[in-house]
Amino acid sequence: MQKKDGMNYAPQGKPNLVVKPGEFVFAVIALDHGHIYGMSNGLIEAGAELKWVYDPDSEKVKAFCDKYPQVKAASSEEEILNDPEVRLIAAAAIPSERAALGMRAMDHGKDYFTDKTPFTTLEQLAAAKEKAAATGQKYYVYFSERLHVESAVFAGQLIQEGAIGRVVQVIGLGPHRLNAPSRPDWFFRFEKYGGILCDIGSHQIEQFLYYAGCKDATVASSKVANYHAKEYPELEDFGDATLIGDNGATFYFRVDWLTPNGLGTWGDGRTIILGTDGYIEIRKYIDVARDPQGDQLYLVNHEGERRYALNGQVGFPFFGQFILDCLNRTELAMTQEHVFKAAELCLTAQQQAVRVE
Repeated sequence: MQKKDGMNYAPQGKPNLVVKPGEFVFAVIALDHGHIYGMSNGLIEAGAELKWVYDPDSEKVKAFCDKYPQVKAASSEEEILNDPEVRLIAAAAIPSERAALGMRAMDHGKDYFTDKTPFTTLEQLAAAKEKAAATGQKYYVYFSERLHVESAVFAGQLIQEGAIGRVVQVIGLGPHRLNAPSRPDWFFRFEKYGGILCDIGSHQIEQFLYYAGCKDATVASSKVANYHAKEYPELEDFGDATLIGDNGATFYFRVDWLTPNGLGTWGDGRTIILGTDGYIEIRKYIDVARDPQGDQLYLVNHEGERRYALNGQVGFPFFGQFILDCLNRTELAMTQEHVFKAAELCLTAQQQAVRVE
């Protein structure tokens, strides 16, 4: 399901078809990050038809076509953008290039689904907001650490059912293994990846807004550092931040590239959600020294305590909801406002961060 270094983390779930064959056609442009495989899997499992792929790197295209033999390799980006059958462009470009690709997709009447982080500057965010408003197209983001993790999906369902009362605090831990030799050059260039809080911090902030039911938040403090990867001076291998939501909920998160080689997966991602009537802990990818299978969730409330093993039990409803939103012009999977707010806050946290030497 996932490689130990995390570069090709591509969740697969059970088919949950919301459309018939040919009713929703999408194409893939830009194969710079392995997340494109998880994005494609989720859409295909919900019934979308993958028609085209384009990337200037022919080796990446070949590997993608080997994985999805039904796809056709396009000769150019324009061949895809000018195809009237294509409703959605899914992309995992270099982070600093994601916004520009999204603008081109929206200009051609396509909705856009990008890997996180969606932007590396506030100027890109402002331009995308303006373009989305002018065209009516969607600019959505693959926040995989919530959308493509069954324990994280189930946590949202529990909160909606009132299992822990009102959410008052979220703690997010997002460690990753660096595995530097497997990383492309852009990964180590600040202008390209945008900083650690902007990049993998975007997962964390999106989860806080969702679980705590916030429409907005303020960044109370944030910090970044390069503690260990001194040979890559532009890389930040540690970052944390504290946010206060518009409804009074608070949030602390930490992200890093310091996962030790002895861990059985690429990162011990966890989320702890405190409510007025209980709490939830999500152990997303491993239950350390206890169970190598991820998707473990612990619930404690007034009724007692319980552990759930959720791998293969919940599915990934976002993708079907997203397809229907694209077809019906609704916002049931996620609102555009939510996407842009999560992006704004991670950019703000990055911009305001104190650099620890």
